[in-house]
Amino acid sequence: MTAFRTLDDAGSLAGKRVLLRVDLNVPMEGGRVTDATRIERVVPTIREIAEGGGKVVLLAHFGRPKGKPDPKDSLKPVVETLSRHLGRPVAFAEDCIGGAAETAVAGLKDGDVLLLENTRYHAGEEKNDRAFTDALARNGDIYVNEAFSAAHRAHASTEGLAHRLPAYAGRLMQAELDALTKGLEAPQRPVIALVGGAKVSSKIDLLQNLVSKVDMLVIGGGMANTFLHAQGKAVGKSLCERDLAETATRILAAAKAAQCRIILPVDAVVASEFKANAPHETVGVEEVPEGGMILDAGPSSVAEIEAAIDTAATLVWNGPLGAFELTPFDAATVAAARYAAGRTKSGKLVSVAGGGDTVAALNHAGVGEDFSYISTAGGAFLEWLEGKALPGVEALRAK
Repeated sequence: MTAFRTLDDAGSLAGKRVLLRVDLNVPMEGGRVTDATRIERVVPTIREIAEGGGKVVLLAHFGRPKGKPDPKDSLKPVVETLSRHLGRPVAFAEDCIGGAAETAVAGLKDGDVLLLENTRYHAGEEKNDRAFTDALARNGDIYVNEAFSAAHRAHASTEGLAHRLPAYAGRLMQAELDALTKGLEAPQRPVIALVGGAKVSSKIDLLQNLVSKVDMLVIGGGMANTFLHAQGKAVGKSLCERDLAETATRILAAAKAAQCRIILPVDAVVASEFKANAPHETVGVEEVPEGGMILDAGPSSVAEIEAAIDTAATLVWNGPLGAFELTPFDAATVAAARYAAGRTKSGKLVSVAGGGDTVAALNHAGVGEDFSYISTAGGAFLEWLEGKALPGVEALRAK
């Protein structure tokens, strides 16, 4: 990856204080970490720096303490889990700047790991305040960003520090940027994007960007109903943003102009109520009954999606094809995900996926490990797909 500075460009880290921005915003219950996924993903970079003789100084935010200390948003309870996964002790400082931080950093030996308290305990973090950034920078010789999930925010610890110290992407950030470059910036063609989810309104920018970037675009989930409605089809009681029919029509026209093939459902699984195992039937999208709700794409739609995936070299996936939380309305999402995973494992497809519901849906389908790359970053992944520049990423670009 030549577009970004990585740890490979940093030279020897022995004896250096490495300010490593990580995402430790993990779910907690009763003072204990309930899901350590984010911790597990940053461990390899922490270990690499420590084993190279670097003094690892971890920066992270937790919750939304609004610029002042709040005990419920302390990072201290994360230390035990982090230390266990890392297999070495992790020290903790009660602040991320000032005397407490500086004393803790000064006491580090080569290979030691220190976690500083929540950067958002200071208003200067989210304001990207120069004085706060300088105070953070005093504790480091180089800066490494390992938090792609926060890279869409121009905060002191995600963007400001990259302009104060020699700055590099960590291994997780590097993997993320590699995957996204392969997905959209410099992909193998043809490219197919699958975008699902409830509402068009939350993904207008995404759809508008994708029609100019990909060769085929599958639109599924509740948002497909808005497009079907825009084409004059009755969608019964289905979730549908009727006021966005004009927007949907405009996106369809833009796709046609860009020679991007739009794939919408041709059949649907319809029920009269939104609940698991509700009585249901499969009908053509022209035959949705007045009291019916479209809760999933039908088998003919899935077959069309699979045929399109067969012709693609790259897949970008964001969002489910139906109400995957409810059986049996998870069928289309599960079938398409497993099909894409099979093509990926056989070396015929590069598959990149991300976004909150997407990770849950692919794990539900049992293919969370089988895509080329699955991003756990929600907002940052979406903004990248929307074609927006991410401040924390731009700051790492090789000059």
